[in-house]
Amino acid sequence: MELAETSLRGARETNQDRVATVADAHGVLLVACDGMGGHAEGERAAEIAQQLLVEKFREATRPLLDPLGFLHLVLGAAHQKVVVFGASTPLESRPRATCAVCLVQSGSVYFAHIGDSRIYLIRQGRVAQRTRDHSHVELLVREGVIRPEQMQNHPMRNFVESCIGGEMMLPEMTISGRISLQAGDVLLACTDGLWANLEEAQLAAAFAIPDAPLAAVLSALAARAVEVGGAGSDNTSAVALRYLE
Repeated sequence: MELAETSLRGARETNQDRVATVADAHGVLLVACDGMGGHAEGERAAEIAQQLLVEKFREATRPLLDPLGFLHLVLGAAHQKVVVFGASTPLESRPRATCAVCLVQSGSVYFAHIGDSRIYLIRQGRVAQRTRDHSHVELLVREGVIRPEQMQNHPMRNFVESCIGGEMMLPEMTISGRISLQAGDVLLACTDGLWANLEEAQLAAAFAIPDAPLAAVLSALAARAVEVGGAGSDNTSAVALRYLE
């Protein structure tokens, strides 16, 4: 496997994104967390979630016998830890984060996400699968009210309906079943600073050249997203994996 990660501040004063890759002979974990703007210490929420996910993966006996159960438990634990961290803050401004996680083992991948951080499976130059955001505009797309290409500029694009932190109740999370990987597949976990400024076709095409170094492709995509965002560009972060065999 080939791994890469990047994180750019964009036009914001601080970078509230946190990403991580953990790999050994038994599996790989990709993590992308985004501290939510408008809430206190979003960067700490993202950092707490990222660190807990990495820690639990490293502690687990691998290969995991129940990858789906593991993802559910660790995301729940991350949520609880962020809630406890922000318990002394008024509810409406408590630290919150979105999160996307890929777990790869035994030639397969499992997706899990909360909020609008996304995961893409790119195969043979096209987006074969992507996660569906827990957001108001994603709901509008599913119901046919707006077209997918209208999501980026919709006035309610930043209304996220599920997140890590805030209320004690476990948030809505989406966990995929097992997806078999093929040689050449690329997995991309990213924050909305990346996907909101790039078309899916752009993402897929960038990874279509098999000999292009993954780190260079990812860095170029992130820089392009920041450039397109201009003065309003968000923190832009991503982790990627190319499955070679």
